[in-house]
Amino acid sequence: MIYELLYPLSLEYGWAGALNVLRYTPFRAIMATITAMMMCFFLAPWFIRTLQTKQIGQVIRAEGPESHKIKAGTPTMGGALILLAVLVPTALWADVKNVFVLATTAVTAGYGAIGYLDDRLKIEGKSSKGLPGRFKLLGQLLIGGGALGYLFLGTGKLSPEWLALRGRLAIPFLAFDKHPIDLPLWVYFAFALLVVVGTSNAVNLTDGLDGLAIGPVMINAGTYVVWAYIAGSVLFGRPLATYLHIAGIPEMTELSVFGAAVIGAGIGFLWYNTYPAQVFMGDVGSLSLGGGLGMLAVLTKNELLSILLGGIFVVEAVSVITQVASFKLFKKRIFLMAPIHHHFEKKGWPEPRIIVRFWIISILLALVSLSSLKLR
Repeated sequence: MIYELLYPLSLEYGWAGALNVLRYTPFRAIMATITAMMMCFFLAPWFIRTLQTKQIGQVIRAEGPESHKIKAGTPTMGGALILLAVLVPTALWADVKNVFVLATTAVTAGYGAIGYLDDRLKIEGKSSKGLPGRFKLLGQLLIGGGALGYLFLGTGKLSPEWLALRGRLAIPFLAFDKHPIDLPLWVYFAFALLVVVGTSNAVNLTDGLDGLAIGPVMINAGTYVVWAYIAGSVLFGRPLATYLHIAGIPEMTELSVFGAAVIGAGIGFLWYNTYPAQVFMGDVGSLSLGGGLGMLAVLTKNELLSILLGGIFVVEAVSVITQVASFKLFKKRIFLMAPIHHHFEKKGWPEPRIIVRFWIISILLALVSLSSLKLR
């Protein structure tokens, strides 16, 4: 919005020449980060007090670790503040006409609405069950399918570069221009939808300890900020994507502003969510942030690389799937408790140790993922 309103002034009026800085995506990404942080810092105290006044507290599942019972009643649905601190700075500093930005924010907001309904039902019913899984999944499929359907199955106002690119799957650590996988659009659409919905639910499963999910979310978002900017940038008249043999078109650059807003909102929220947490994210935050990360993976053509980059989320989700499958098939549990962070709690690891070690692993995975820019 600021970009759309003020940047044209720098072209028309000499006195507004300083506004020319708005044409640079890194500047707007930095401003989005700062704006998101400030929103969280200033609004969080009032937000937490409001949640306490309305008695919107966390419901702890009965079969959870004993150490978690002390957290009962801690204000939850803090993800609503994160969502606000992501969407507002994105609208202010990104090009709101960019179809990638519009699709990503739409999915993020839509998944946030599903999470809000889930959290609300948990609080009103004083139960950890909330919205039935089948309805939650149906909502995710409809919202994600609508956004991805337009991008992958429609034509509309999509650029010719994207129309030529969208059906091609990038293989990590291999040159995209030499070793792409060409898929029928409907197959790619189904796969992309799986990535978005899967990432959303994987982040939701990871959100079980104070600050555990928001750390890897910020690290993943930071990686996509770098990737999106490089994928859409030009250096000395030559697209960087061509030089690095990665998938890239100019529209991808604006996604770095969205990713930067996620980082800023995450830092601001972590100030209050770090152990011991003053507020919890809730499904309104985890589902929306996971959906946003899934869209960043799909629209920067990093669907397969996201398995490595989001390794923490993948392991958390796989631990739940294997635990359920093992118990149903063999009546045996693989882990002391799933998701896997609860397994380490049962083994006696202090909560901060689990959190920080998962963050460290996420940083390592991000560095390996970024190294694929050159290892091709």
